[in-house]
Amino acid sequence: MSKIEKALKRAGEERGNLQLVPAAAAGGRNAPWTALVGQQIQVPETISRMAENERKLLSADELWERGIIHPQHTEEPAVQVFRELRTKINQQSQEQNAVILVSAVSEGNGGSFIARNLAAAFAFDSAKTALLVDCNLRNPSVHQLLPNAMLPGLADYFENPEMDVSKIIHPVGIARLRAIAIGGLREIPAEYFVSMKMRRLMDSLRERYRERFIILDGPPMSDIADARILSELSDYVLVVARHGRTTNAQIESGLNAISSRKLLGIVFNDEPRIPWIR
Repeated sequence: MSKIEKALKRAGEERGNLQLVPAAAAGGRNAPWTALVGQQIQVPETISRMAENERKLLSADELWERGIIHPQHTEEPAVQVFRELRTKINQQSQEQNAVILVSAVSEGNGGSFIARNLAAAFAFDSAKTALLVDCNLRNPSVHQLLPNAMLPGLADYFENPEMDVSKIIHPVGIARLRAIAIGGLREIPAEYFVSMKMRRLMDSLRERYRERFIILDGPPMSDIADARILSELSDYVLVVARHGRTTNAQIESGLNAISSRKLLGIVFNDEPRIPWIR
C-alpha cells in the first residue's frame, strides 16, 4: 500500500480509485456518462487577487490527510478521474461558470466527498475559481475545512439582513477555492431554500465571478423536498450512489426528483478495484 493510499485509508469515510464509464454500462437514466469511484476517503474579484488573499496553503500531504486530492499526485486514480469529471462539466457548460448540485442518493453515499473534491479539481485550473457551499442542513461538513468552525456562514447570512455576502465566503487553504459553511448558528429552516434571499444569493454568486464554478454540497435525494428545491436553483445535478449499497429502485427514485435535462451523471462511490474492459 502506497503512502498516499495509507493516508486515504486513515481519512476514514469515503475514498476514491476513480474511473469514468459510459452511463449505459451502469444503467444510468438519461445520463451521458457515469463515474465509478473507489473505496473510502473522507473529505468582480480577480483570480490574482484571490491568490494574494489566500490563507496559508495546505501541503499535498495535509490535503490527503483531509481526504482532498492535490494536483501534484498526477498518478493517483482519484486525481485523474476528478480531472475527467471537471472536463466533462466544462464541455457540458461550454466553459461557462455554473452552479452544480452534488447530491447522494441516500445518507452515507459519499456526496460531501465528491462535492469537495470536485470543487478542488476546478480550483486546480489557474484560469478558474471554485466555491463550495454547504447546503446539507442535517449533516453539514464544510465547516471542517475552515480554520474556525464558528465563522459566519449561510445561517448567519439568512438571519442578518445587513450582512454582506463577502462576510460568509472563506478561504480553505487551497488556491482559488473558497467555501461557505452553514455557520455559527448551525440551524437553517428548510424554507430558507425557497426564499427570495436564497435565490438572490445564488444569482449574486453566479454573476459576481464569471470564472467561478459553484458546487453545492446538497442533502441526500432521500430528502426529496430540499433536493428538488436546490436542483431548481442549480444549472446541473450530479448524483452520488454507493456501489453495492444502493439499489436501482433508490437510484431511480432519486433521479425522478430532478429534471433529466439538468442531470450530469451518476457517480458510483466505493467501487472495488476490478479490471475495466473498454
